[in-house]
Amino acid sequence: QVQLMESGGGLVQAGGSLRLSCAASGSIFSPNPMAWYRQAPEKRREAVASITSGGQTNYAESVKGRFTISRDNANNTVYLQMNNLKPEDTGVYSCALDLLSRGVRYWGLGTQVTVSS
Repeated sequence: QVQLMESGGGLVQAGGSLRLSCAASGSIFSPNPMAWYRQAPEKRREAVASITSGGQTNYAESVKGRFTISRDNANNTVYLQMNNLKPEDTGVYSCALDLLSRGVRYWGLGTQVTVSS
């Protein structure tokens, strides 16, 4: 079993920054692809950023140049540095881990990010 725990959300003014963390624990014996998603009120969940086992990254167009995803394989943790935040970045941010050994995706419960104008 794998557990994911997000932290770092909060309330910030437009133009501010937040750093989200997602710590994975459980039966993880090697780096796995991980990603951040977000869901705004009354909107569908969308992918924000992803990172492969080898560290290759991918971003949604709306966050390119403002968000950076990174990972610490030794501690099974992935981060999302969010700069120049905008009100439209508001939502619940969840992390996901694709456990390659089982072909299963695990989700965290999410952390709320609110950006005021």
